Amino acid sequence: MIVLSSLVVLALGFWMVFALLGAVLKLVFGIVGGVFSVVGSVVGALVGGLAMLLVAPVVALALLPVLLPVALLALIVWAIARGHRKPDVVVMPASR
Repeated sequence: MIVLSSLVVLALGFWMVFALLGAVLKLVFGIVGGVFSVVGSVVGALVGGLAMLLVAPVVALALLPVLLPVALLALIVWAIARGHRKPDVVVMPASR
């Protein structure tokens, strides 16, 4: 009985050591994976931002024929609305 209980204690001891080792490895790989994920996100945002800076002028020029009439109409509406507005009156305080 003593031999059997000592074998069980030995087996459970090995189980606990390997479980602890697995938990430590899981924690370490989780932290390393998180760091790589953050670095990858930053690099992806940087590359995406640079790509947007390179592509945005080309897209703006490609959309210019479509947006020019809309911009012209908005300019006409703004000019009419501004022309019908009463002038701002600034009241100066009386000087002594």
